[in-house]
Amino acid sequence: MSVDWKNEATKHQDDYLADLTTMLRVPSFRDDSQATDDAPLGPGPKQALTTFLAIAERDGFKTKNIDNLVGYAEIGEGDETLAILAHVDEMPAGNGWDTDPFEPTIKDGKMYARGVSDDKGPGMAAYYGLKIVKELGLKLNKKIRFIVGTDEESNWTGMKRYFEVEPAPTLGFSPDAMFPLINGEKGNVSLQLHFGHEDNGDFNLVSFDSGLRENMVPRDAEAMVATDDNEQLAADFTAFLDQQPVTGELTVVPEGVKLEVVGKAAHGMEPRNGINAGTYLATFLTNYAFADDAAAFLDFVANKLHDDSRANQLGLAYKDDVMGDLTMNVGLISFDHQKGGALTLNFRYPKGIEPADLTAKVQAQLPAGATVTQGDFMVPHYVDPEDPIVKDLMDVYRRQTGDTASQPQIVGGGTYGRMMARGVAFGALFPDTEDTMHQANEFQPIDELMAAMAIYAESIAVLATDK
Repeated sequence: MSVDWKNEATKHQDDYLADLTTMLRVPSFRDDSQATDDAPLGPGPKQALTTFLAIAERDGFKTKNIDNLVGYAEIGEGDETLAILAHVDEMPAGNGWDTDPFEPTIKDGKMYARGVSDDKGPGMAAYYGLKIVKELGLKLNKKIRFIVGTDEESNWTGMKRYFEVEPAPTLGFSPDAMFPLINGEKGNVSLQLHFGHEDNGDFNLVSFDSGLRENMVPRDAEAMVATDDNEQLAADFTAFLDQQPVTGELTVVPEGVKLEVVGKAAHGMEPRNGINAGTYLATFLTNYAFADDAAAFLDFVANKLHDDSRANQLGLAYKDDVMGDLTMNVGLISFDHQKGGALTLNFRYPKGIEPADLTAKVQAQLPAGATVTQGDFMVPHYVDPEDPIVKDLMDVYRRQTGDTASQPQIVGGGTYGRMMARGVAFGALFPDTEDTMHQANEFQPIDELMAAMAIYAESIAVLATDK
């Protein structure tokens, strides 16, 4: 059966955009403060999951909701399972948007909204690819499950639950990265650093707060400082901002002097794409007579972490010939004059190094009294480029785009693809398109989402029908 996949995608454009808009209007970032037994990750992730499953039920798929954490739509049968793994959660919107992040807006052929690039736009494009295959009545040789998780942007509680209670798929892909294909992902671990609260200097650090998530470069930072020399601090801050790639504001308030810095958010897998407002603010504050734990906290951020995504100052610089550099994102920075300081460092590491090594070396660099705690980790993932799933998906991509130069890649980002031995990440960001994941004004070109839908439809057909 010869199919014009691009034409099939075009037929579904209006319905796709309508369903995508419905999904994007759900603020679905994880919120543990509102968690309940019925909504264990907060109301947003649950609503996004049930909304997607309702769409799949409308379209005639068999569906299952597992504890409001993860769910799937299914067609076909057989001993083997092809899985498409997407997520319906997203990062918090943050500041700096020109439009309402939860009211999708189309400008110049691009759709703007939180989650439109990561991962609702690509995920729904892949779902519509599966819908096209279903509507064409193609004879499948595998069961196909479209599985959606609800906290990919945090600790993968939902997808981990799926793999605990359901059989592992035979092979599959995650539409949660970029084209042409991701066949390798670095390991991922976060370290939490803890500092005391003593501060008996001429300047007192009342509070410091920067960052929304560990896997996001902080756009905003705010500190409250108690001092008798407000005028000099204000003059110095203005001079600092004139010399640095950040903006900011200083305000005198009853509690002291409030300093605010604005940088640029970016995905934590490559911190060089962002400007970390928190480390810049800490660098400025090290010029003043803070003392004790507050001074140690600021000095560590400024001298061991600032503008050092390859962790050279910590003695952790490492590079693998296949998987590339170890990277470090300083995702969360906070200090409270009663509770002390806390930092969360997110590392993306290649094969050849272990989380325990990172933890030990960071502890060795900490000042006296500070401690480090290692979080859960994911080991590096790699699928041989000669594996049929890689070759088949690359063939489809090349056939539909004419791009024969691009090759499979290894990245620092983590996708659900790594949960399968024969799992890869596949689209939907095209090679020359700006990456706005985890940033304000996140967008995705509509024509590229439609191109991705066609690629996904043919790919599913290739992987799940007899050639």
